Amino acid sequence: MSAPAHRRRALRVLVAGGGVAGLAAALALARAGHRVLLAERRGDTGALGAGIQLSPNATRCLAALGVLARLEAAAFRPRAAVLRDGRDGRIVYRAALGSAAEARWGAPYLHIHRGDLVAALAAAAGEAGVEIRTATAVAPPAAIPASGPLTLTLEEEGACEDREADLLVAADGLGSRLRPAIAGPAEPRFTGQTAWRACLPADRIAADSIAPEATVWAAPGRHLVSYYIRGGALLNLVAVEEATAWQGESWAEPGDPAALRAAFADFHPAVTAALDAVEKPLLWGLFERPAPPAWSRGAAVLIGDACHPMLPFMAQGAAMGIEDATVLARCLDAEAAIPAALTRFERLRRPRTTRVQAVSRANGRMFHRADGLARTASFAGIAAVSRLAPALAAGRLDWLYGHDATRG
Repeated sequence: MSAPAHRRRALRVLVAGGGVAGLAAALALARAGHRVLLAERRGDTGALGAGIQLSPNATRCLAALGVLARLEAAAFRPRAAVLRDGRDGRIVYRAALGSAAEARWGAPYLHIHRGDLVAALAAAAGEAGVEIRTATAVAPPAAIPASGPLTLTLEEEGACEDREADLLVAADGLGSRLRPAIAGPAEPRFTGQTAWRACLPADRIAADSIAPEATVWAAPGRHLVSYYIRGGALLNLVAVEEATAWQGESWAEPGDPAALRAAFADFHPAVTAALDAVEKPLLWGLFERPAPPAWSRGAAVLIGDACHPMLPFMAQGAAMGIEDATVLARCLDAEAAIPAALTRFERLRRPRTTRVQAVSRANGRMFHRADGLARTASFAGIAAVSRLAPALAAGRLDWLYGHDATRG
């Protein structure tokens, strides 16, 4: 992507946050001809987290950014997406992925370790000329002008440095320090759900006990997601349980493996056997925030989880951040004035991210529905459509997986 003809100079862009959304934005903007500095407050952009599902709407963007080929060796291609009854293992819904996903939606469905995705994005960004500075935080500005460049302070090892930027991209995640300055305060709301995350070598479970699929094991008040990463060498598990209280918003608290096993003790033997092999799960509370009244102020814009955090029940958090990065670069190409480009960005992105957030919430309610006629009827209806009209069932995801953020 070359620099747009209407702009006589490259923009000086500061990206705050070295996660998936921040790195994707830095790469997309550097490829568009802008001078990009990315500041990540941790000591590296690295291996935090575990598995990520990359649906075709995300891998299409990664292909356009030249990153998809870098992921092939580390990725895993699930053969299907499956919803099972968590206790007896009965299949409620099954949608073919693999070659069927690529044929229908024009891009692959992949599972990847977050560290592998971040490493690929960081390498590509560095090659594109992005300056990446770790252990460096962007201080929230006291005020953001309505137009013109921003003067921002970088905090690094006790020292401060002022940096002028034409554009600030706030991709600093759920606990964004920059969101209040751009969109005003927003108190997080605990959803009443906590989640464990664990990753274990696949050879620690019985062969073929967990199928090579993206599987949701659902039961009243709880569900567990299982899928493979790193070419099938690792099994990623995410287990969600309804809870009454949570102390903070951290997503990396040490969890008690005995409590995890107790919470899912009545699940299918394949699940309980996998949980028996978990040694050090991480535990986090699931929080929501109200939508920001505006995504940008002057020449500063929110993207990814800093803007529209997703509950994990559609596996779209990373995908929405990658789409944001792609569309932001396109909007800056389309509009000469930065505020106009950011207004265009929000107009294109807000309806889609709002819909994904709503469907994610609905999925959580459906997974956890209590025993009774409503659950039986709901699961029976899903099973019938999946069995009798698989193309119709797959088509219900066309709006999501078939979306092309690189165009339009």
